[in-house]
Amino acid sequence: MSGPAPVTVRIFGSLRPLREERGLPVTLETEVPPAGVSARDLAISLELPPEEIEGVFVNHRVYGLGHHVSPGDRVAFVPYDTPGPHRVFLGLYAAGKSEEDDDGDAPTDTTERGD
Repeated sequence: MSGPAPVTVRIFGSLRPLREERGLPVTLETEVPPAGVSARDLAISLELPPEEIEGVFVNHRVYGLGHHVSPGDRVAFVPYDTPGPHRVFLGLYAAGKSEEDDDGDAPTDTTERGD
């Protein structure tokens, strides 16, 4: 069995200053176990407060914090203060609601729109 593997992480909005003020990067690669980790646990390991995260993009799809992050994934954490129309268009509102209702694992696809 191999060791930890990297994921690429980007941090947006009001979450950025939480890291910048401590001299920490807002775009980084970090390692996760080969079996992966929940987005919530990844956020905590990066010293991001889960209660301030509305959604997490994983490989261009938005999920709640209960979503499983695997090695090689591209992850972006987005806070609740994202402007209203963008929250709906990007699927953040639905991701936040699914997190409240269940494990937050129902995707909102942002790569294809039938509009």
